[in-house]
Amino acid sequence: MKRVIQILIFASIFTLIYLGMNYFVLSGIFGLLNIAKSGIFYVSLFLLSGSFIVASVIEHNTPNKITRYFYILSSTLLGAVFISLSVLIVYYIINIFIHIQAFIVIGLILVLTIYSIINAENIVTRKIKVEIQGLKKPMRAVQLTDIHLGTVHSSPFLKKIVEKTNSLKPDVVFITGDLVDGSAPLTSDIVSPINKIKAKTFFTIGNHEIYDGIDEVMNLLKTTKLDILRNKVAKFKELQIIGVDYSDDKEYLGKILPNMEIKKNKPSILLYHPPSDLKFSNMFGIQLQLAGHTHAGQIFPFNLLVRTSFKYVRGFHKEGKSSIYVSQGTGTWGPAMRLGSKSEITVIELVPEKLR
Repeated sequence: MKRVIQILIFASIFTLIYLGMNYFVLSGIFGLLNIAKSGIFYVSLFLLSGSFIVASVIEHNTPNKITRYFYILSSTLLGAVFISLSVLIVYYIINIFIHIQAFIVIGLILVLTIYSIINAENIVTRKIKVEIQGLKKPMRAVQLTDIHLGTVHSSPFLKKIVEKTNSLKPDVVFITGDLVDGSAPLTSDIVSPINKIKAKTFFTIGNHEIYDGIDEVMNLLKTTKLDILRNKVAKFKELQIIGVDYSDDKEYLGKILPNMEIKKNKPSILLYHPPSDLKFSNMFGIQLQLAGHTHAGQIFPFNLLVRTSFKYVRGFHKEGKSSIYVSQGTGTWGPAMRLGSKSEITVIELVPEKLR
């Protein structure tokens, strides 16, 4: 019952915010086209504002081809509204000083929307090199995160990722949460391509595994080759792999790590979905944390909003003797669109620390 109430509260708040966004965007477009606000305006406002929530509920409970296409369409419209909002705000500011033609504004919205769809489909390979204290031999790791298997990204998308991953010939693969999305019921067929990864593969849960029902997700993933680390320490060659469950408590690592058998003198990698403060890694002698969760904002201007919640939003950062790499995510949530971010697979060359 508590979970149902939380979902209803979230859906209500989301719908109200989205209603306001749609009103602003539709008012702007109608104004640019010199169209009066008549019945078609309010019908469009009602349909747009409720489409994503309705599509999400229907797709999750009674999925079929029609509901899948409805969900994809409504999520793409969601992304288009975000982009339109940004473009219109900039337009209103610039238009104070310089008059801009309506077709330029609408054309820019269309171009950015199409670009963001294409951009999200193009998975780039990021390469970083990290020195690990105590490591004797170089090792290649691949990080995957935020794949979001569900309605938009299903087994063909995962097959593509697995093929790219195998082509990089890693020694080990780390999946740092949100493998699943929660938009549609999960099946073994959707996750089965994960078994084609040739390297040893470790997995820690993200927030979407919890949203989708953690027991159901775990039962499904236990049928795969994934080594699931839930507040657990594992060994891989010279490395100590520490996997911690997702939590929105920013002090969670400080509460859970003391209860784990972590050897501070061993080369250590922490797999934890949200980017955390490095004070905990430094405290427990962890050289590297791998995280995701932020999607680097996915669609501008959300990268600016994400920075208000997380110290590290994307890329490599180091403090003291510990470092963190925050991936932009391999997949997307909601709209399969990216503006100001990239879908990525990360190759991490782990090398012995140089003597200075």
